[in-house]
Amino acid sequence: MSNKLPINLNDLLRQRTVEGERIEYKAGWNPDAVIRTLCAFANDFENLGGGYVVIGQDCDANGQPVFPPLGLPEQQLDKIQRELLAHCQLIQPPYFPVLSVEEFEERKLLVLWAPGGQNRPYKAPEAVTARRNKVWRYYVRRYSSTVEAKGEVEQELLSLAAKVPFDDRYNQSARIEDLSKPLMLEFLQDVGSALAAHAPGLSLEALARQMNVAGGSTEAPWPKNVGLLFFNEAPERFFPGVQIDVVWFPEGAGGNRFEEKTFKGPLARMTREALGYIQRNYLRETVIKHPDRAEATRVWNFPYAAIEEALVNAVYHRSYEEREPIEVRISNEELVILSFPGPDRSIRLEDFQAGRLVSRRYRNRRIGEFLKELDMTEGRSTGVPKILKEMAVNGSPAPLFETDDERIAFVVRLPKHPQAIASDANTPQVTPQVTPQVTPQVTQQVTQQVTPQVTPQVGMLLSHMNGEMTRQDIQDALDLFDRENFRKSYLLPALEQCVIEMTFPDKPNSRSQRYRLTALGQRWLDAHSGSKAGRKNAGDAS
Repeated sequence: MSNKLPINLNDLLRQRTVEGERIEYKAGWNPDAVIRTLCAFANDFENLGGGYVVIGQDCDANGQPVFPPLGLPEQQLDKIQRELLAHCQLIQPPYFPVLSVEEFEERKLLVLWAPGGQNRPYKAPEAVTARRNKVWRYYVRRYSSTVEAKGEVEQELLSLAAKVPFDDRYNQSARIEDLSKPLMLEFLQDVGSALAAHAPGLSLEALARQMNVAGGSTEAPWPKNVGLLFFNEAPERFFPGVQIDVVWFPEGAGGNRFEEKTFKGPLARMTREALGYIQRNYLRETVIKHPDRAEATRVWNFPYAAIEEALVNAVYHRSYEEREPIEVRISNEELVILSFPGPDRSIRLEDFQAGRLVSRRYRNRRIGEFLKELDMTEGRSTGVPKILKEMAVNGSPAPLFETDDERIAFVVRLPKHPQAIASDANTPQVTPQVTPQVTPQVTQQVTQQVTPQVTPQVGMLLSHMNGEMTRQDIQDALDLFDRENFRKSYLLPALEQCVIEMTFPDKPNSRSQRYRLTALGQRWLDAHSGSKAGRKNAGDAS
């Protein structure tokens, strides 16, 4: 119990606040009535944010506080607090209000703040003072009274437990100030929300409420878990294990060497950075030239779209109550994504392998909403079919989906394309040439080149590069009006992948700054020139 209240008791009493759904006055210490009322506030049936019990303050027949208050004898305060602690443990599940000893008009009062509980529904004994044969009941507030929940009210109260998934619950170990307004503004800009234009003028709390990442009462707003996951710079403070570990095994999983990189931070940024790191360091394209036709066959060791779908799905569907990170394990044979726990028991593993998924039980609906706004997922059970499709389009072996009977973990295995040349991803490539026999009559020439796998937006930018161009020249050529979107989705990723470069790299803000293709960028253009698919993807990005 803490002694920090979100209200000013003196102001509340001087305004003669009438008893109601959120406040109850008790002239003295009555354990049975107090515990029932605390249980009702914890159930927060009307989602008002709980309420307050003021002990030592009597009221008239109309529910208005009477002054001066009766108060509580000083020598009874410790005894009441000890009894309260013992009685609160009888609430199922245990629930403890915030307690504060206050003084008003030279009288001592005990104030109990009971915010809506995280584990409702709660039930309490009809009489905590009964020595035996205690009977537990569910209680709710009806206007100024605490009443037993019966019939339809009880059924609705019980159903509330299933209606509040973890990501949509209030986090009472955090404060509204733990949400980052700059991150929220950045998100609104990224998704093109109409709220973006008005958001800078809103207070942090008002903006959080409009985005539905905060709630609770006016005097005690709480951030929601989904808000802390997306709009806090270090969500692992509140949810240990929220990270993505990318592990590279150059000698295989049983070897003595491995390299690991950990990604943390807001959920969307963490996911994008991990995907970008995998894309830059571990994905390689193999070009297969055929002697009997001009078109070459291009395959990737692991198709990026399948990795993206599998990793975003892991971020979407993992449990954020588990203290286990998402792990991406990469070797020369496969890329494995491990997350906890496994899929819902309503989904059969054979349906995964066949791509037949019809489940609508989503563990994190709010997280899914934000990822969908960012175009990182569709949230319609399309993830697994897309992974299967992308692996097939690349000519890769079918992916494998694994879990156990207890659904403790979920594993997605993406086998390496059999014609992709094995190479240490951290070793500079030397463009080797090999000539494997496919049939006795046909010989194929396979060439592995350092050809980056870029996003459609970067591919579109490269296709519009013409000599040295200013930032505005490139933006105009792409017919883009949103400068921030151009910078984040086009320019910065292209610079990070070294497919373009600055003419004055030591003076990034120079007025004379220009951008031009690098040898790597030119290689991508040469590899994709004349490719109808490449031009289509670039067009789709606009």
